[in-house]
Parts: sequence; C-alpha cells; structure tokens
Amino acid sequence: MPTVDDVLEQVGEFGWFQKQAFLLLCLISASLAPIYVGIIFLGFTPDHYCQSPGVAELSRRCGWSLAEEMNYTVPGLGSADEASFLSQCMQYEVDWNQSTLGCVDPLSSLAANRSHLSLSPCRHGWVYDTPGSSIVTEFNLVCGDSWKVDLFQSCVNLGFFLGSLVVGYIADRFGRKLCLMGTTLVTSLSGVLTAVAPDYTSMLLFRLLQGMVSKGSWVSGYTLITEFVGSEYRRTTAILYQMAFTVGLVALAGVAYAIPHWRWLQLAVSLPTFLFLLYYWCVPESPRWLLSQKRTTQAIRVMEQIAQKNGKLPPADLKMLCVEEDISEKQSPSFADMFRTPNLRKHTLILMYLWFSCAVMYQGLIMHVGATGGNLYLDFLYSSLVEFPAAFIILATIDRIGRIYPMAVSNLVAGAACLIMIFIPQELHWLNVTLACLGRMGATIILQMVCLVNAELYPTFVRNLAMMVCSALCDLGGIFTPFMVFRLMEVWQALPLILFGVLGLSAGVMTFLLPETKGVALPETVEEAENLRRRKSKPKENKIYLQVQTGKSPGP
Repeated sequence: MPTVDDVLEQVGEFGWFQKQAFLLLCLISASLAPIYVGIIFLGFTPDHYCQSPGVAELSRRCGWSLAEEMNYTVPGLGSADEASFLSQCMQYEVDWNQSTLGCVDPLSSLAANRSHLSLSPCRHGWVYDTPGSSIVTEFNLVCGDSWKVDLFQSCVNLGFFLGSLVVGYIADRFGRKLCLMGTTLVTSLSGVLTAVAPDYTSMLLFRLLQGMVSKGSWVSGYTLITEFVGSEYRRTTAILYQMAFTVGLVALAGVAYAIPHWRWLQLAVSLPTFLFLLYYWCVPESPRWLLSQKRTTQAIRVMEQIAQKNGKLPPADLKMLCVEEDISEKQSPSFADMFRTPNLRKHTLILMYLWFSCAVMYQGLIMHVGATGGNLYLDFLYSSLVEFPAAFIILATIDRIGRIYPMAVSNLVAGAACLIMIFIPQELHWLNVTLACLGRMGATIILQMVCLVNAELYPTFVRNLAMMVCSALCDLGGIFTPFMVFRLMEVWQALPLILFGVLGLSAGVMTFLLPETKGVALPETVEEAENLRRRKSKPKENKIYLQVQTGKSPGP
C-alpha cells in the first residue's frame, strides 16, 4: 500500500501546488518578524529631558534656540559621566515663572555655581526629541519606569513559551489547518488591540496574548509546508521557510521608517494578517495528519487535488493510501528518558545551553544595535540582510561538512565578534555595525542548525519531547534578554557584549562535545542514541522535519 511520500513521487514532490502553498505560507513566516523584534521600533527611546513649567514661556520671551534653552535649563549637559542620568531624569528645583530670571544665564542670579542648585526627579513629564512616537514617549517609560520596556518584550517571549506548551497538542488533535486559522485570527485581533490599547497594562496583556498564539501560527505553517512536499525537498523548504522570516525583518525596517508613530505602525503590520484567514479556501489540511486520524477519504481527496494542480494523474492505487507505521512511536516518552544514559544526559544539557545562549545572542545583538546605533533603521536593515547568506551557508555546508563544525565555528565567531566590539571606539560606527552583523549571522546559523542536530541526537520515541523541552530554553532566554541588555547597559554600555561573548565562546567549545550526525542514521532506540558516534549508515534525515512537528518548532 502506498504512503504519502510514494504518491508524491508520482504526482510531484514540489510541483505547482507545493510552490503555491509555499509562497502563501511564507507570508505567515514573514509576519512573525514585527512581533518577534518589533520592540526595536515600537519601544525606541529618543533623547529626552524633564519638562519644567514656565521654561517654554521664558524661552519664547528670550528668543532662545532649543540648544540655548537646554543649556540654560537642563542639568548635567556639561558633565561626561552623569550627563545621561542628570539631563534625562533630573530637573532644577527652580520656579521658572518668576520674573527675576534674566535671559542670559538665568540661573546665575540664584547661585554662582549651578552644581549648588537642588535637583529633583522629573515631576511634570518629559520632552522627547523625536518627530514620531513610541510606547516610551506615550507612556513615559523612562528613568524609573524604563524597565517596563523590557517587560513589554519579555511578555512576547513568555507568550511564545506558554503557547508552545499547547500548540503542538492542538495541531495534533484538531489539525494543522484549524490550528493555523485559529492562531492567525487571535494573532491579528490581539495585534490590533495592542495598537488601540488605552494604557500600559492592557497593552501588555494584549502583547502577551499575541505572543501565545503568533508562534503557533508560524509553527502550523512550518508543519503544513514540510508535510506537503516530498522527502527530497523537505529540508530545503524548511530552511527557506525560515528565510521568509528574514524577508519580514527587511520589510519591517522599511515600514517602520515610513510610519514613525507606534500605533499606526502596529496597525500597519497587524491589519494585513487578517488576509491569512483566506487560506481556509487556499490551503488544504495536511494529508499526513488526515491519515493519522484515519480520515483516509479526505486524505485521498487532498492528494487528488495536489495531482490536479501539478498536472499529473493520480496513481491507480491511490485508494489504498496508508500512513507509514512506526512501531517505536508506540513507546511512551517521558522527561526522564532525556537523562537516562550518560551520553543522552550530556547531549540534553549541552543542547539546552545552546538554545539558551543562541536566543540571548540573537535577540541581544538586535536590541544592543538598536539602542546604540547611529541610524536605527539602516543599522537594523544591515543586520537583517546578513541572515540571507546565513541560510545559504547552511545549505552549502550541512551535507558537505556536517553539522557540528559549522555550528561550533558560528558560535565562536559570534562570541568573538561581540568581544571585539568592546574595544572599537564609537567613532568607528561602521566597524561596530559590521561586527554586529557578523555576530548576527553566526547566531542565525546556530538557530537553524541546532534544530536539526536536536532532532538527530534522540531516539524516535522521545524525539518530539526532547525538541520541545530543549527549544523551550530559546523562549526562556528571550524572556530574560531585554533585562540583560538594557539594565546592564545602564551600568556600562559594553557590558552586554561581554555576556554575549562569553556565551558564544563557551557554547562553541561545548558544541565540539556533541557527536557529528552527518551520514548517521536516526537512532531508533536509547542504545543507538547512546552509541551514536559508532553508528555509520545512510541517514534518514528526510523524516526529521515531520517527526519534530508535534513538539515545538525551532522558530526564528
């Protein structure tokens, strides 16, 4: 009896149907970018200083320029060390409405030296030097409340983590298509609600909700496209699907530049996603899932549709379509199985560290460049473009060199680039951006490679669980990254780079402790997984992307 792969070999493994579905689903992958890293534009912090009553009137009366107004009324502008904090978060305790203040150095009549004047925290809000707006400027998330920007981004990653616990079950229980439609609808609604949120708390809750479902939409699209194509195209299609996320990053830079106001930007990236609901009529259910649910008639109908779209005749024995049985899948996996033997235990701990360190480096570099760069939009664009060669490097090396060496080298390069950035003066901005792009490319390679390695190191019956548990550290890393970056930058701007460098270099060294899986068959039992270094036979890599889908997808 033929399996889905057998039928696809006859009706087309990557014909017109698969190409159309691939292009449609890639739009979903691209739409995750504004959710994943939109904080760069939604939460940017412009230069700011305290708003003091009476200053604007005095400035108009005296005919001051903006530079003169700030020089006369804002503390700390002349000092180097405390300038940022004093000028942005403190104000002189002066009544600027009093008539005794002159137009030339008005504070000289109150004290011979400005440093003798009393200072107090900003009490009347802030003045922001920006033509646009962000959640920072609207809700005054600066100084004592600056940590709320970190929390805003952490809520997205917390949502990813919580959503991953249930999305796999929903996709397996109710189908990939229904999961895609449901998560897409909630993602679109929560995105619009975030844009119209009246206060910070409600905005935070809507962002958390969006995080809980948006990655589920991405995972469902990833699952569908890898289950539609034949085995020969599965890995390439999966990598290109993730590359579509990079297209979303590039597009986000352009849209954010054109729309500098955060509410309109949020609407601009949310409203078009409602069009994905039209996929209900464009993208069918996965025939593999239908077969697994004993819905053979519907599966046959989908395969006939694929054959028709590809201009091929369905095989004569299509009516006998069946799902390929895997006896090993009948074993019940448990968390303890991941630590049952010495090598499995070592692999699990190393993979958890790799997922965590990579997430911190990837998101951390994006945030650090956004917080220290010269041109926010161009720097973001340049660092996004390097993800394209990262995907091609993976395609070129994965079967020629293997998995471990490219992944280890990428970790070492990313870590070294971060450490070198510490010693580059700010005047050489182009060199800092180049090194940040190099680190970003390394982190991108790691994110995609670790997914494959994770799947290849575990026996079949526990592979899905291992994928879900290990990759959960990616989301946990994302939860802590905003606090690591922005709070450490308050101590020293280069301090996060030291953290990224240590994480990258240590992860690179640890990667060498993993066995190479190129040319090695997927282990079916714990014993085979334990003795992986001694296994050398034709790999069954073409099954990996199907076997990991009931767990948590790698994600961007």
